[in-house]
Parts: sequence; structure tokens; C-alpha cells
Amino acid sequence: MRRPQPRPITPKPPRLRQLWAERGFSAADLLNVWTPAAPGARQESVRYGDAPRQMLDVYRPRHATHAPMVVFFYGGSWQTGTRDLYAFLGNALAAQGIVAVVPDYTVFPEARFPVFLEDAARAVAFAREHAPSWGADPRRLVLMGHSAGAHIAAMLACDRQWLDGVGLDVHRDVAGLIGLAGPYDFLPIESRVLQEIFGGAARLETQPISFVTGREAPALLVTAQRDTLVSPGNTERFAARIRATGGRVEERVYNRVNHFTLIGAFAPGLSLLAPVKRDVDDFVWRVTGRAAVPAS
Repeated sequence: MRRPQPRPITPKPPRLRQLWAERGFSAADLLNVWTPAAPGARQESVRYGDAPRQMLDVYRPRHATHAPMVVFFYGGSWQTGTRDLYAFLGNALAAQGIVAVVPDYTVFPEARFPVFLEDAARAVAFAREHAPSWGADPRRLVLMGHSAGAHIAAMLACDRQWLDGVGLDVHRDVAGLIGLAGPYDFLPIESRVLQEIFGGAARLETQPISFVTGREAPALLVTAQRDTLVSPGNTERFAARIRATGGRVEERVYNRVNHFTLIGAFAPGLSLLAPVKRDVDDFVWRVTGRAAVPAS
């Protein structure tokens, strides 16, 4: 009787090769490789709804108790992006004692305005509800985004209907807004794809700047002088509108980064290009009302 031959063990592919096979490779994957995990825990693929992309990842500092919480929306022209690309950012915030939540949201062509806003509002409500179980204080919530994600965060912070729709009050439940290289005032829309996403070339109700009243939570607006994808004028005009209505805003313009290295500066390998992480950390702790206590 012949003995059965043992099956060969197939080694698991390295993480980067696996990512390439699953969704292609991004420069952000290199940032994630270079960035050490923060002391604490990462909770992946938490569902906040039933749609395929309604999932989020949570980065928890070690021993977090009543910590501030940042919900971060990534960019991708409202068409691309995945939450796993931003582990470097989640780890960077968690290392400073901040609970970071990074949701996916439905993108074009499956979604057009305002579906991604509805997803984002639902993710925020879910995060706020579950904040205590993650070591965060739901009253210390900051919305943050980069590029298209900054547009989403700003819309939630300025047009109260989106958070109203999930039972939240933007004036009561949001402590701050952080926008990184965001499009806040980009009419008329010239791109045919973006016209399809936003339902036309000149809809004022798609623009965060249209809803500024001065009652919004304090804002930190950051842009890159060398940004050729989203004009820094968006940040300048949005900040000017907030000031003109009596709101609170801080503006930063960095001259050694572009649209992409601005967000990449959260990773150690690019942090010398601009003090983005330092400015964001400082802002979060100031608007949430306690001194910074980095994770141990």
C-alpha cells in the first residue's frame, strides 16, 4: 500500500505581492511598510452598514480611555480608494493617543452625489456610538479628510442635513474639522466625469463653501503650495468665508510638498517635508479640550 504523498506547502506571498494581486500596488503601500504599527490595536473590516463598501478600520492607542477620535475620509476623486492604504495615517494618530477611524464609502460609478455623503454620515454615527468600546470619548469627535475626503468631511461639518439624517447635531457633536488639500469651492466643474458624479457643472449645493455660517466647529485647513491637482485657492477661499462669517479657522500652506506628499508626510519617511502630523495632532488635542498624552 502506497503512502499518501504530503502536499507541498505553498508559502504565503509577501504582503506587497498579495496587495498587487488583489487590487494593484500603490505608493501608499510603501508608506505602510515603512511605518511601524502604533502601540495598541487595529480592528479591521468593521461593518457600519450592509453595502459592500460600508466598512471601516479602527486604530486604538494602548490603554486608551476617553481619548479624542478622528474619523478620516481618504481621497480618490470620489472614484477610488481603500481604507487599508491609510494604515500609516491611522498608526500615526494612534501613536499620539488619538483613536483613528478610517471608513470606506461607496464611490463612482456605483455612487453619485450625495450617496458618498450619506455613507460618510452613517460611518460617523456608527463611530460615535461605538467610541466608548474603542477607548474614545464620543464628545471629542474630529472630522478629517484629504482631497475628495476633505470635501466629504467639510460637507458633513458645514451642511447639517447629512448628520441630522443620522441623528447627530453638527453644532453639538463635532469638535473640529481638518481639511487636507480639499476641494471646497470648485465650480464650474469642467470634467465630464465629475459633472456626472455631481449632477451638473454648477450645483451650489455640492460645495462646502455654500453652507458656511460661522457656527461650524473650529477648522484646520492645510494645503500644498505646489498642489497641481486641487488648487490651493480652494483652501484660501474656504478659510476666507469662514473668517468673514465669524467662524474659527487656522490655515497652513506648506511649500515642500505636493498633493500626495502632503498626506504622505504622516509617515516617518516623509515627515521632514512638512509638519503636517504635528499640526494635526496639536489641533486635535486643542479642540477636544485636553493636553496631549502620547500612547505609551
